[in-house]
Amino acid sequence: MRYIALSLLIVAATASAEESNWNTSWDGTLYGYANAMTLRADSVLNPSNQIADIAKRTDTGEVRLNIKAESEDVRFTARPILTVRNQRKTAGATQKNEGYLSQWQVRVRAAEGLNVAAGREVLNWGAAQFRSPSSPFYFDNGRSDPMRELVGMDTVKLTWTPDMQRSFTLARVLSTGRVASAVDEWRNTWLLKADQRGDGYAVGVVAAKAALNAAFYGVHGQASIDDETMLYAEMGSSEQLVALQSPADVAQAFSVLSASPRRNTVLVGATYTLPEGQSLIAEYLRDNNGYTTAQEAAYFSRAASSPALAGQALGMAPRLLGRDYLHLVWQSNLMESEGYWRMMYTRSLTDGGNELGGYGETTLSERVSAFATAVVSSGKSNQEASSLFSRSVTVGVKVALH
Repeated sequence: MRYIALSLLIVAATASAEESNWNTSWDGTLYGYANAMTLRADSVLNPSNQIADIAKRTDTGEVRLNIKAESEDVRFTARPILTVRNQRKTAGATQKNEGYLSQWQVRVRAAEGLNVAAGREVLNWGAAQFRSPSSPFYFDNGRSDPMRELVGMDTVKLTWTPDMQRSFTLARVLSTGRVASAVDEWRNTWLLKADQRGDGYAVGVVAAKAALNAAFYGVHGQASIDDETMLYAEMGSSEQLVALQSPADVAQAFSVLSASPRRNTVLVGATYTLPEGQSLIAEYLRDNNGYTTAQEAAYFSRAASSPALAGQALGMAPRLLGRDYLHLVWQSNLMESEGYWRMMYTRSLTDGGNELGGYGETTLSERVSAFATAVVSSGKSNQEASSLFSRSVTVGVKVALH
């Protein structure tokens, strides 16, 4: 990756040899926050916290920076993250300090409407809040967690935008970025994406083929019905690597497939904006990669039989245990300068579990804000939302830099 980036920097330097007017800027945010989590004492998947070793208390100091330098034909952006994190786990306190580039990119305008870029980029799209079925890389898009920082994919891409309505992207994903698992399923992936935008609507189609995985196909679209209402939908077709099979018959054992059969995931949603600027969002997700009600019940029953099976169940679980989910959001006006709040409710229609979440932020001064986020899960230890913890609370402050 560094050789490709170096080549682009050389091209950028050559392209701008006669252009000395570079514009540079930077900004950032300093965060300080603490999280407390109430774990389930009777967890089936993590009995006595001996398997997952989840931290009950985490204190974090973090700096997130945005750096940009650009000329007429070249743009460089970077998002460095510096973190100091202290966690209190079962065995005692641990501290981890790290610095990394969450995103960075060198982009060169090769011709009118044609751009070449290399770097680390979050390849995410669509309007969905709960999950993104049309993205092969970011099914969990992080939009349900305002504090989450998505890390980009190491990518080289070519983008052609012939007009304001159409764009086409051809990309080579070299790896999943900063931290890659032992089996990086998206290493050496070809990605092709086409987008069409018009008056009140947008649609995109996606195809991706990795060296280790079957082809992924996705589509997303949205349409504004009127000034208050927007409808949207996403769909993805994929095969999941290392799929843990849970037969509905409890007498049968877990089995592991190197790849699941091809299955589809569909999300439909709607957003309604109230007169004062608040918005209501409702989404329904159908993920055929998850378990049926009987299969999920058998999954928990097997996990309860031994710590070894609990570890296998937790470590190899599908991305969502169930198949059907309802997700509701009520949030304040995004344009308000004094603060922001967001309430979220998720119900698994597969096992009946519920999760209620909230985020609030208020301005203390021109540069300082206080925030808090909370998640409360109601249900039993054999329901997905409440299988590991009953509540999680985070409070903190953030300071705008520069």
